[in-house]
Amino acid sequence: MSVKLASIRIRAEEHRARGDVLRAELERLRLNGAVLFDRDYVLYYSGFAFVPTERPMAFVINAIGERRLFVPRLELEHAQANAAVDSVDHYIEYPDDPHPMQGLKATLTSMGVTGKIGCDVDGYPWVFGYRGPKLSELMESEVTPLRAFVEDRMMIKSPAELELIRESVRWGNLAHMLLQRYTLVGATETEVGMQATDEATLAMLDAIGPIYRSNDPFSEGASAGYRGQIGRNGAIPHSLAGNLTFQPGDVLVTGAGAPVWGYNSELERTMVIGEASKDQRRYFDHMLAVQDLAMAAIEPGKRCADVDRAVRQYCQDQDLQPYWKHHSGHAIGIRYHEGPFLDIGDQTTIRPGMVFTVEPGLYVPELGGFRHSDTVAVTEEGIEVMTYYPRDLPSLTLPG
Repeated sequence: MSVKLASIRIRAEEHRARGDVLRAELERLRLNGAVLFDRDYVLYYSGFAFVPTERPMAFVINAIGERRLFVPRLELEHAQANAAVDSVDHYIEYPDDPHPMQGLKATLTSMGVTGKIGCDVDGYPWVFGYRGPKLSELMESEVTPLRAFVEDRMMIKSPAELELIRESVRWGNLAHMLLQRYTLVGATETEVGMQATDEATLAMLDAIGPIYRSNDPFSEGASAGYRGQIGRNGAIPHSLAGNLTFQPGDVLVTGAGAPVWGYNSELERTMVIGEASKDQRRYFDHMLAVQDLAMAAIEPGKRCADVDRAVRQYCQDQDLQPYWKHHSGHAIGIRYHEGPFLDIGDQTTIRPGMVFTVEPGLYVPELGGFRHSDTVAVTEEGIEVMTYYPRDLPSLTLPG
């Protein structure tokens, strides 16, 4: 496994090829260069992962394809050792004097990135207390938005990206297996989630540790938990953990995954403590049927809207509309939520190489939530279901 994973890490050649496509777009738009501030875009084009803060950071490419990173002093050696770029420029600190954006201006000027410039955001975003000038004001330039172009490129995963997502699936699967094993009446979601997460991460590091990086600012490895979706709280799709104690009869909604070199997967399951009641079985069966329907509807050439429309029609036909609360899924990759979305408002054509979570859910007040989420990759023929955790109710019924 170690040799295989080492061979599928995103290589500098792939990062450079991505930059070549971006440079071609600059040429088409007659732009002299581009500045990308988004942390995920910097990772996508340079392979450099970092913790975003108030300190401005950017990936810069000019019309002839030269690539540079612009970073604070504290990230200089980190970027030099890990970024697939030609060079790294740095400034002392934020806010400092002069302001760091004056350093970015010097970088752009030296690279010929003046006049007409492409960008994802017109200036470093105002996050973590940051304040500074717009890029257009700084350079006295006309800026052209490139965010949609970059997002469109990120939608289609390369073979190497798909392999990293598959590796993520493997360790998310392990974390979830441990989560299910340790979930017992009287235990709390905190202790169970921590035990499953820690053991899965340690097992992963034993297996692939020398060549593993999460490249995620918020996670060091595999994880699994409940996020408060326990019992009646499960009817809140995005609940928050509350250290709840498991009780007989609870419906549980789980979540598991593992960032691998910056790429994510998603595994969610609905479990029941003790023998399911008639109502619990009914909604579980409907949830499973509507997820099957959504998976069958994902085909190259169809639109994302078609998938969600089929799900909503099922809910309407089965009088389930009061329990429907969100679209049928979303793309996933460097971000755990990416576009396009399996939603009637998204007319994006489904194409091979896209990776989606498929997660239509039903949320019943006083009873709980019912949602599986599986990660699937679109192929020329249909889909590859990357997730392989059991989906049936008997496999997901816990001792009461």
